[in-house]
Amino acid sequence: MKFMTRKLFATTLTLAALAACASMAAAPVKVSDGVLVGPNGMTLYTFDKDTAGSGKSTCNGPCAINWPPLMVSQGDSASGDYSIVTRDDGGKQWAVKGKPVYYWIKDSKPGDKTGDGVNKVWQVAKP
Repeated sequence: MKFMTRKLFATTLTLAALAACASMAAAPVKVSDGVLVGPNGMTLYTFDKDTAGSGKSTCNGPCAINWPPLMVSQGDSASGDYSIVTRDDGGKQWAVKGKPVYYWIKDSKPGDKTGDGVNKVWQVAKP
């Protein structure tokens, strides 16, 4: 009887651990037409003034109005090429290969890449 109780306990513990891992979502970034897109299918961009691996974004305030950051949702976790940086306002933003990623306010539909090359400092994010 003790063996059955231990086995049931171990099985329950294993299932709970697996459920906890399954609830942690990875980066919501996908590849479409050779560029990275967010969960809404919109193109993501990197900013040349951001330093890869610095752990922060330099696009804040008015910049972030035109270039909204791809924010981290509660329960998301970083892995592989995807990391999380902390913004000046304390918010959490996704980064790819250490570079924060953003949307461009003037893209109107999935597949648009109108932000590529803006002011020679914005580039489409690539895998």
